[in-house]
Amino acid sequence: MDLEKPAREGSEARVDLRKSAAEPAERNERTASAGRREPDASEGCLVVAIRIPVRIVVFLLVVPVRMVWDALVVAGRFLNDVLFRPLGRALLWLGRALFVWPFVGLWRYVVVPVAKALGWLGYVLVVVPAVWCHRYVLTPVGHAIAWVARGVGAGLGWVYSSVLTPVGHAVMWVLKGLGAVLAAIGIGLYTALAWLVRYLLVVPAVWLYTWVLAPVGRAIVWCGKGLVWLVRTIVTGIGIVLHWITRILLVLPALALWRWVLVPVGRVLAVVGREVRDALGHAWRVAGYVSLAVGRFLGTLFRWIFVEPVRWVYRSVLTPVGHVVRDAVLRPAAEAARGVGRATRQALASAGESVRQARADVRRMLFGEPRQPRPVDRREPSGREARTLGSSTTALTKD
Repeated sequence: MDLEKPAREGSEARVDLRKSAAEPAERNERTASAGRREPDASEGCLVVAIRIPVRIVVFLLVVPVRMVWDALVVAGRFLNDVLFRPLGRALLWLGRALFVWPFVGLWRYVVVPVAKALGWLGYVLVVVPAVWCHRYVLTPVGHAIAWVARGVGAGLGWVYSSVLTPVGHAVMWVLKGLGAVLAAIGIGLYTALAWLVRYLLVVPAVWLYTWVLAPVGRAIVWCGKGLVWLVRTIVTGIGIVLHWITRILLVLPALALWRWVLVPVGRVLAVVGREVRDALGHAWRVAGYVSLAVGRFLGTLFRWIFVEPVRWVYRSVLTPVGHVVRDAVLRPAAEAARGVGRATRQALASAGESVRQARADVRRMLFGEPRQPRPVDRREPSGREARTLGSSTTALTKD
């Protein structure tokens, strides 16, 4: 039975390996069928002539790159599973042990108790005295100050209403009279100054602007407009001449170069680039098939050279030898060890019992027998004679 089970497990493992190896091939076939481009009916012989050599050259260049890429992917996955992931977990645990847990312990067992002690000390030394001072010192003092302030305010109110208000009214009456006199004097001075300014400054300035500055400004504006028209005409003529010179010497040659040279060359380069792109995709897919076949061959070779001999040695040699060692050596040794353990435990138990008996005898010889507690008379019967409501021994339930 033990030999049949590894054989069945090995066959199931081979079937799983074939399925897992067939899955990338099916995926590549689906990708290739989805990525195939329908041939364009307008393709000429130039495109077909460029396509075949480009695909051959690109295939020869891509196959080694794809095989190296697949080998790097397999090596990266193996290193990730075997080295990087355990190393990352170990570094994470080490980081927690070196940085997180010490700070957590420091916070939990040092900072928090010290903060609680400082808070309690601050409460006792600052808050309680401040509350006592506010309640028994500042509040009575504030009440006294408020009472005094109310008395002072009442006196100041009487002084304001009985003394300062009449004096203020008299001062305001005097100030209003002085203000009326000063206003009359100011109005007279303002009228005289306005008449002098009008006839000494404004009227001469208006006459100068109307009969001197305005005609001179109109003449200057007319001359400026003529000068601007002349400059505009000259600049327009120069611009037209430069436009035709630039068009003939630069634009027309550049347009001809674009239309008859760059556009055909660009079309040819576009065709070559499209074919190179399609050839790269086709070569990458075909290189995937080649790499898959090489990988399967190497995997099969490794399995038949290393895995199958190791499996045969484990199944045909090590397993029977292990069973024989287990049945002939390990199980009898375990039974003997268990028997020795039981005998040792019994010997230790008997030795402990003898020690306890010897200690009890020595104590009895030195101090005598311990006094037995006297029985106490109880009103209720004890043991089986105790009164219960579920039996027929009581007066209420007895027949």
